[in-house]
Amino acid sequence: MPSSGRWMPRHGPVGSCSRELENQTWPGTGRLVRLTMLPMTLTERLGNARVEPLIDRISRQQPLAAATAPPDLRGYVELALQSGFPEAALSLSPPVRRRWLESYVDQLLSRDVQLVDAGRDPARLRRYFEAYALNSAGTVAEKTLYESAGINRKTAQAYERLLESLSVIEAIPAWSTNRLKRLVASPKRYLVDPALLAGILRVDENTVLRDGNLLGRVVETFVVAQLRAELSIAETRPRLYHLRQEQGRREVDVVAEFGAERIIGIEIKADSAPGQPAARHLAWLRDELGERFVAGVVLHTGRHVYALGDRLTAAPICTLWA
Repeated sequence: MPSSGRWMPRHGPVGSCSRELENQTWPGTGRLVRLTMLPMTLTERLGNARVEPLIDRISRQQPLAAATAPPDLRGYVELALQSGFPEAALSLSPPVRRRWLESYVDQLLSRDVQLVDAGRDPARLRRYFEAYALNSAGTVAEKTLYESAGINRKTAQAYERLLESLSVIEAIPAWSTNRLKRLVASPKRYLVDPALLAGILRVDENTVLRDGNLLGRVVETFVVAQLRAELSIAETRPRLYHLRQEQGRREVDVVAEFGAERIIGIEIKADSAPGQPAARHLAWLRDELGERFVAGVVLHTGRHVYALGDRLTAAPICTLWA
């Protein structure tokens, strides 16, 4: 069900992107429905065709359940680094997959970029993409990215647009409301597939597990990739945002907004048994929004579903495909 047939060619959607940019097109208004090509989700890879989008289930207050054999923390990292690219995920052994991902990134940043925007410096673009990957799932300042890459602001903006057009990065906008004050307007940047992080940084599961900062980014990038792919088929037609107050006093990883400004908040934790402190920002958002707040969910790496308070639940990440 969640697929809509999003099978990607070996080097992703670059071919269709370049054809659209280079060739004359005809208007398809009223005759075509555009669907973004995205990496496969775990639901697709496991063939769980009857699984409904998580946000739809939460909106109906449907009980959440874990998968039959929930992964542990290492298992989630392995799933994240398996990639959602069909060839890498379904056909290759781990050592070959790592080489495939490194080759994918190499060709993306050299050959494929030239098809879309000739003249770009592959070395500088690689430095920018590496800085972006290191900050996936973060609200990093634009200046931090371009200074890390040793380029100027104008070049960085051009690189970001280019990588967005190649469908390898995506930013989630900041959520805003007149009920809450001092919310930052910066987007939250993500790689569309967490395995691309392994491809550009050349890290494996053990490296990720040893680095707490990298671990959190990989897990969150993985979860958001699953949620993003559900948007086009969800009955609630949600839009994804993030919420962060100035100086990070309060933040919610994902805010899903749908009909009549209803809100679902989602926190993502690389923790097997998060307690009420993990839901404190969701509780704050619930109290501020009242009835607009439908539910809050803390997605974690443990095995159990349990309540954390009024309209607040802890559930395993594998609930996404259970």
